[in-house]
Amino acid sequence: MNLVSLIYTALVVLQVGLILTGGAVRLTGSGLGCPTWPQCVSGSIAPVKHQAQGALHSWIEFGNRLLTVVLVITILAAVLGAFRWGKGRSDWKLIRILALTQIVGIVAQIVLGGITVLTKLNPFAVSSHFLLSIILIPTTLSLRERIFAKARTTVLPTTRLLIRAVTVLSVVVISIGTVVTGSGPHAGDAQAKRYHIDPRLISWIHADAVIALIGLTIALYLVIKVSEPLEVRSFIGKKVLLFLALCLGQGVIGYIQYFTHLPEVLVALQLLGVGLIWLTIWNIGFKANAFSRQ
Repeated sequence: MNLVSLIYTALVVLQVGLILTGGAVRLTGSGLGCPTWPQCVSGSIAPVKHQAQGALHSWIEFGNRLLTVVLVITILAAVLGAFRWGKGRSDWKLIRILALTQIVGIVAQIVLGGITVLTKLNPFAVSSHFLLSIILIPTTLSLRERIFAKARTTVLPTTRLLIRAVTVLSVVVISIGTVVTGSGPHAGDAQAKRYHIDPRLISWIHADAVIALIGLTIALYLVIKVSEPLEVRSFIGKKVLLFLALCLGQGVIGYIQYFTHLPEVLVALQLLGVGLIWLTIWNIGFKANAFSRQ
């Protein structure tokens, strides 16, 4: 793996990793392991001995903050690389915008992280912190794909429309998922505020949205299978099948964790699934030119 590949692949992995470490913070009740910001505790940027929040909670939260530092370094390398390796390209302007978006995004993440801690894990702040990562992942993936000038294809208008619909519905499913978490037991701390919503009701709404997403994905695959040429069926169809498999896996995990009272391991697996699902559908749209002006 050369330097260019290392930087931009690491950037995508770290953006998804931020979701996972944020999930670890919530699942272990470590959201206030560092009770202040930007320091961990008053007078120290790192956890201290005999901290009231406990060593485990403190270091889990601090570890999440350290990952952000690594992400900042990687973003700076990616931005500098974009200005060097993207010059002379027909999409040079868009590459610059995507690169600069990384800087704006991480600054917003840091600020939102501080607000989340200072408001004692207000569920709106926590959800916004997570959803910002969901926004940044596609910009990161798009930057990587453009730097490498990955192969793309053009699909029929019906396929393009369905890809966009699946992408929008994926956003809806992920957004409802943040409300499910914010109204349940894994809000980051035992004392953290929750959404004043019946957890059972919002869980079933979320399940219905996942079912709708699976149904729409099946429709997308069938349209590709019936109407697209062999090249598109091979290039895009396999990725749609992967997306469908991920959605089905998420649905199975969701039902199991609902009936087993949300064990931490299953919730963590579902968080990983969210990152993979979002990467996959955005990659499908990018490869199919579904988000370009046509």
